[in-house]
Amino acid sequence: MTILVTGGAGFIGSNFVLDWLGACDEPVVNLDKLTYAGNVHNLAPLAGDQRHIFVQGDIGDAHLVGALLAQHQPRAVLNFAAESHVDRSILGPGEFIQTNIVGTFQLLEQVRAYWAALDAAAKTAFRLLHVSTDEVYGSLSASDPAFTETHRYEPNSPYSASKAASDHLVRAYHHTYGLPVLTTNCSNNYGPLHFPEKLIPLMIVNAQAGKPLPVYGDGQQIRDWLYVKDHCSAIRAVLASGRLGETYNIGGWNEKPNLDIVHTVCDLLDELKPRADRQSYRSQISYVTDRPGHDRRYAIDARKIEQELGWKPAETFETGIRKTVQWYLDNPDWVAQVQSGAYRDWVAMQYAQA
Repeated sequence: MTILVTGGAGFIGSNFVLDWLGACDEPVVNLDKLTYAGNVHNLAPLAGDQRHIFVQGDIGDAHLVGALLAQHQPRAVLNFAAESHVDRSILGPGEFIQTNIVGTFQLLEQVRAYWAALDAAAKTAFRLLHVSTDEVYGSLSASDPAFTETHRYEPNSPYSASKAASDHLVRAYHHTYGLPVLTTNCSNNYGPLHFPEKLIPLMIVNAQAGKPLPVYGDGQQIRDWLYVKDHCSAIRAVLASGRLGETYNIGGWNEKPNLDIVHTVCDLLDELKPRADRQSYRSQISYVTDRPGHDRRYAIDARKIEQELGWKPAETFETGIRKTVQWYLDNPDWVAQVQSGAYRDWVAMQYAQA
């Protein structure tokens, strides 16, 4: 038995592959385009491991995807491949449309053809699991109930709109063609191997470098935070026992304003690696102009996956964020490797002072 993972060198995908092969011997064929956020160094612990077959390529490459399916005959395909940063989607939406919509369509077409040709038993057992985001649901006010799986889609950025479109395609392929699909919509992930354009790793990396800690607007945008390894365990549960055609929201039950997150990171760094002058890292916080269309609040109601599949997050935010900060302190070589000149230039442009 084999599974095919797309986007398995990115943040969530690489954590999933590492956790999967840490828990079982079922081989993984790992297809990743290796864009700026896809990092083969994330998979360094699997060097020489025969259970891990890495292929550099695009989910939009129909010939390649079809050949991999025919060669390896996976029992499941897990689609993590996506452009996933809101800020980048605002500056350049084209790549998001191409990967998240057109790429997902090409993947679905190849998987549909592969699945249709399987024998009856393999056809019944096969699954396509599509990994998506809570951002497809739009923004909540402070008093609104959290997102459930039946919440109306109201995407507000090119990124979330492209992911919403991919979700709709997956649903359509189930209802039109009978393709056995599962969809997960997760809240904000954090943890090891997170590319340092996102809030938590950016704060850790900038703090250590003595740089400003840029906070959008008033910093009161609320997100639900999910430790990445909890997300991986939830995906395994959905793959194993999820009902076909269903969507499962995956959250950490940790709603916090962005400014509180930054304060927590600063306080942990004050404890674990104090500044030489003994001043708090909080003194490096710098408020910058809010990004266009910034959603005010996301919140996930994760009761469905808990009630149906018995999944709950193992980490609290307090335990997860401590593990995350410590990982970045312990892995400066990884941080240095991903911080190319292009990355530095992009951060400087994105977080310029008003």
